[in-house]
Amino acid sequence: MRNKLPVNWDRAIHTALLVLGVMLLVHGEGPPPQDLKFRLNVATTSRAFNFVTWELEALARKMAFGALNPQRFMDEDQRARFVLDYLGQVRDAARLADEISRAYSNLQIDDPAAATREQQQTLADLRGQMQRSGLVAEAILGEQVSSVLRSGGFGTLAQILPPVSGSFTPLPYLLIVSPREVIQSVYQRPLVAGLTAAEQDAIEKELESQFPDKSAYVTGIGGLAAYPAMLLESSSLDWVSDVIAHEWAHHYLVFYPLGFYYDRSGETRTLNETAASLLGEWAGQEVILRYYTPYFERSKRLPNALKLTEEVTVANQAHFDFGAEMHITRVTVDQLLAEGKIEAAEAYMEERRRYFVANGYLLRRLNQAYFAFHGAYASAPGAAGEDPIGPAVRLAWALSATPREFLRTLGPVTTLAALEARIGE
Repeated sequence: MRNKLPVNWDRAIHTALLVLGVMLLVHGEGPPPQDLKFRLNVATTSRAFNFVTWELEALARKMAFGALNPQRFMDEDQRARFVLDYLGQVRDAARLADEISRAYSNLQIDDPAAATREQQQTLADLRGQMQRSGLVAEAILGEQVSSVLRSGGFGTLAQILPPVSGSFTPLPYLLIVSPREVIQSVYQRPLVAGLTAAEQDAIEKELESQFPDKSAYVTGIGGLAAYPAMLLESSSLDWVSDVIAHEWAHHYLVFYPLGFYYDRSGETRTLNETAASLLGEWAGQEVILRYYTPYFERSKRLPNALKLTEEVTVANQAHFDFGAEMHITRVTVDQLLAEGKIEAAEAYMEERRRYFVANGYLLRRLNQAYFAFHGAYASAPGAAGEDPIGPAVRLAWALSATPREFLRTLGPVTTLAALEARIGE
C-alpha cells in the first residue's frame, strides 16, 4: 500500500490549491494608458485566453474524478499499459486529424466532407474515449512522477507538496514581445488555443505595425504552470512525463523568491525555467526507466530547445546539430544588435531560419522575440547563446547531492550573481 495522507486531506490540499489558482488570476486596477504593457493588453484582449473559466472547469473535473480514483485498483503493470494505450489513442487521433486536414487541401477531392465522413466519425468516437481515459492517465502519471520526486528527496510525510497535478487540454498559444534593438522579453500573454499559423502570423504583423520598435512572436507551448498544470496532448511518454515534472517544479518554486518573482527580470525567468527544465528532464527519464522500460525501447530525445516550439521534421537530425547551429545564430545576432545593426540582424535571422527549414526544422519565425522566449530554456546549449546563466544552473545541478537540494539552492536566488555566490559557498 502506498504511503499517503488520508484521502480527505489529500483532496482538501488539491481543492485549496485549485481555488488559489483561480484567485491568482484576478487582477487589480491596471496601469496608466501610456504604459507599454497596458497598451499591449488592450491590443490583444480579444485573443486572450480565459484562465478563470479554465480553472473553474478543471476544478470541477478534478473534484469529480477524485471521488473515484479507479487507478488505485490497478497494479503497476496495468497502470503502465493503461497510459501507453491512452498515448496510442492520442497518436491515432493526431493521424486521423492529419488525414482529414489533407483531404480538405487536396484539389482532386470535390467534397472533402463526404470523403472524410467515416474518418470524422471515427475521430469523434476516439475523442470521446480519450476524454474518459485521459483523466485516469493524468492521475497515473502524476502518481508516478510523485514517486520519482520522493526518491529525489522531496515530500513531507510521504506527500509531495504541492501535489503533482496535470490536465491534458488544448493549450493557449503564447505571445512574446521583445524590443528590436536587444533580445529581451518585455511582454508575454497567453492567447486562445487553436490558432492557425496564418492567425499567428497576422497577430505578429498587426502588433509590429502598431509597435514598430518591437518584435513579436506567437508560439505553441508544451505545458503551462496553472494548477493543475496544463499539459499538451502528446503521444510521447518521454515528453509528457518530462513536462509534468517541469511544471511541478514551477509550482514548487512559487513558494520561493525564484518562483514568486518570476516576472521580475529576464535573469529570474531564465534561472527559473532552466531549473525546471533540468528537474523535468531528470524526473522524466526516471519515470521511463522505473515504469516503462520493459514495454519499449526508449526513443531518442529531441533537442531541449524544441520543447516549446512548432512541430519539427527530424529527417536530417542525424547530420545536423540543431543546438550548435542555434547557438551560433544567437551569438551572431547578439553581436549585430550590440553594434546597432538591427536590419542586418533581422536579415541574418531570416537567412538562418531558411537554413533550419532546409535541414528539417520547420521554424515559422526566427526573430528577437523568438530568442527572448527560447533563450530562457538554457539547460542545454542553443538559443541562450553565451548567456552564463545556463552553465551556472547546470553547475548547481552537478554540485547538488539530490534534486531537492538543487531546487533548495536555486529557490532563494533571483539573479545570476546571487546564484554564483551560493555556488561559491
